[in-house]
Amino acid sequence: MSDKYPSGITNEMRQAMDTALRQGLQSDLRTLAANIRADAEGRYARAEPGWRAGVEWTLLWIENTAAQLTEGSSADGRQGVSPE
Repeated sequence: MSDKYPSGITNEMRQAMDTALRQGLQSDLRTLAANIRADAEGRYARAEPGWRAGVEWTLLWIENTAAQLTEGSSADGRQGVSPE
């Protein structure tokens, strides 16, 4: 048994806690991506192409990271899909 948790906490409780934390972080990341997207939309017309590509890459990375939080650990060891 881990010293991190009191002895009365079951594995099922730990797993439920971990799931809740992952879902909360996933929600926060998706909210962040939506806020970035909304803020960037008005700037695309006058922005340099490199800036737009950077915003799109960042949004894809955030969404990919958020999706991985509920997929659990990847069996093939990949950390994510490159947005390129």
